[in-house]
Amino acid sequence: MGFLLTSPVPQDPTYHEFADSRTLLGLDNFWNVASNIPFLIVGIWGLVYARRHGDQVCPTGLQVAYIAFFVGISLTALGSGHYHANPANESLVWDRLAMTVGFAGLFSIIVGEFVSVRAARRILVPLLVAGIASVAYWAVTEANGDGDLRAYAAVQFLPMLLIPIILLVCTPSVGAKKYFWLMLLFYVLAKVFEFFDAAVFAAGGLLSGHTLKHLFAAGTPATMLYALSARRAH
Repeated sequence: MGFLLTSPVPQDPTYHEFADSRTLLGLDNFWNVASNIPFLIVGIWGLVYARRHGDQVCPTGLQVAYIAFFVGISLTALGSGHYHANPANESLVWDRLAMTVGFAGLFSIIVGEFVSVRAARRILVPLLVAGIASVAYWAVTEANGDGDLRAYAAVQFLPMLLIPIILLVCTPSVGAKKYFWLMLLFYVLAKVFEFFDAAVFAAGGLLSGHTLKHLFAAGTPATMLYALSARRAH
């Protein structure tokens, strides 16, 4: 958390420059927009499943965290689609707000499954508030000409640093640990393809790294949904 003591970190304007800006069916940046559809499908499917069967497949009291997670995934499809249709700081706000909901739900699930359901229920709302506040803070500072991403970065990446530690030292109360490792793998692959956006597009010319990032990232909630269905099957 030492980076919070450093100077404010504004949004790099080049962040909005993606390798694949092709227009299709009248929609700019078509593939970066369309590749959010898997989020919407899995998010809605998972939300319905968690509401219908959560009491059967989730530890008692943790159903709300799963609902928050799949709500966040559904909103990410809308927020990211909106952002990629018109990449700018103003549209990026909605993308990041949605993702903070998903991250809060995911971390609460991990805590509840591996550590304590009681602790997971206590941290869910504070995590949601912190995530929304971090995006709001960034948006306000950016609009004032002194953008600061540090709080948002902490909210997003600190849980992702803690999750592998929890997976290594704790045992899940139900289900199999392998699904959580697979979810983490999809997240890491998504970040790798995001970093190599232009290089991937130049190498193949079919899809860009950022488009593939969305597809791999959708593997995380898809794995979560599969894990829940596997519990019900047993």
